Amino acid sequence: MLPVIAIVGRPNVGKSTLFNRLTRSRDALVADRAGITRDRQYGIAEIGGRRVMLVDTGGLGDFESDMPELAERVAGQSLQAIREADAVLWLVDGRSGLTAADEALAAQLRPACRHLFLAVNKCEGLEPALATAEFHALGVSEPRAVSAERGDGVNALMDAVLDVLPPAAPVPAEEELPGLRIAVIGRPNVGKSTLINRMLGEDRMLTFDRPGTTRDAVAVPFERRGRQYVLVDTAGVRRRARIADQVEKISVIKSMQAVDQARVAIAVVDAQEGLTEQDLSLIGLCADSGKPLIIAVNKWDGLDPSQRAQVHGQIERRLAFADYACVHTISALHGSGVGRLFDTLDRIGRSLAVEIKPSRLTEILATAVREHAPPLIRGRRIKLRYAHLGGHDPVRVIIHGNQTQHVPDAYRRYLEGVFRKQLSLVGTPVQVQFKYGENPYRHKKNVLTPRQEKRRRRVIKHRKGK
Repeated sequence: MLPVIAIVGRPNVGKSTLFNRLTRSRDALVADRAGITRDRQYGIAEIGGRRVMLVDTGGLGDFESDMPELAERVAGQSLQAIREADAVLWLVDGRSGLTAADEALAAQLRPACRHLFLAVNKCEGLEPALATAEFHALGVSEPRAVSAERGDGVNALMDAVLDVLPPAAPVPAEEELPGLRIAVIGRPNVGKSTLINRMLGEDRMLTFDRPGTTRDAVAVPFERRGRQYVLVDTAGVRRRARIADQVEKISVIKSMQAVDQARVAIAVVDAQEGLTEQDLSLIGLCADSGKPLIIAVNKWDGLDPSQRAQVHGQIERRLAFADYACVHTISALHGSGVGRLFDTLDRIGRSLAVEIKPSRLTEILATAVREHAPPLIRGRRIKLRYAHLGGHDPVRVIIHGNQTQHVPDAYRRYLEGVFRKQLSLVGTPVQVQFKYGENPYRHKKNVLTPRQEKRRRRVIKHRKGK
């Protein structure tokens, strides 16, 4: 296990900026506004030749929040990170000076932390001794002047933290977050975070009865029945015309990046609202990227039989472009149907790792061509000769033949459906790509012998005479 370092403090003191600097990433959402971070964000950092787990948290002591219940839940997430951490970095704002909220936090953090380090942030351009002088009153170790944005004093701070951490066994970089990576996407307030909490069996993600609660794309690794998974909670994506806030724009970008990096996508749909145009747009994004797809129709328990039949009709009628997707009706709040998602995820994982011999793929291709031959192009038949596996994630089948550049999209979709059915792939699309070789004699003219030339003239004269 890697040692865990939690970064805590009041809102807008630079916790996410420090997290991004130490992890050398942009995983944490940063903006010049208080209350941006809400969920715990985990990341791996290599410091002084050692690898540690960093935890970015939401603001503690947000007494001026216009939503006190939400602020209380954010603080609960931060306190949970403190309980799990081997060391805690407490950031305060050197520009604002010592505040009453800092004094209240000191009384809360001192007894709760095994190793507590006080960092006075935003000290660029200030004399360190003067910037940290008043923070000695908090009674927490030696205040250290740092600048999370510029990196001043950060190395010295982390050297002090590493001295008190327990030794960690080396972990290869490729094993940072092992397991099947699953992105959970959907419109705001459809139950994405609630579904992840239900799948994890704990209140890991912050949930609140208001759209836009989740802002970051938060990856959570976990193990179930000996299998490794990584669930990625994403911000709700609204129609582009309705997005005016800059933070929401960045959240949407991070959601799209999470889908691109995931191996499987779970699209959560609100059954009570039915399939909307935005749902179809998000599902289409997954289909275009070739991601295996599960459609989780949430809040199913609140529908009567006629409403359920209507939703089933919508799915069958409007999702023909993603007919490979697995559809599950669930209730994330009560847990009904959620367990079946893991069975489907395991089957998708096996589908992604499928290995097929070229002879088997060529046999499937020959059967498909016999049952439904490709169309004629300028009076000539398209010839599809053999097929082989071109890669995974998504599954790609490469087909070689003549005039394959003229294969219509409809026939391509037919072949994709045949391969998916014959290979028993679950929730996984098949991408068919065609290869063709140019005729080496295309630019060469056959030179006739005198005998052939004489015969050619005789045939032409005979035809003209008729």
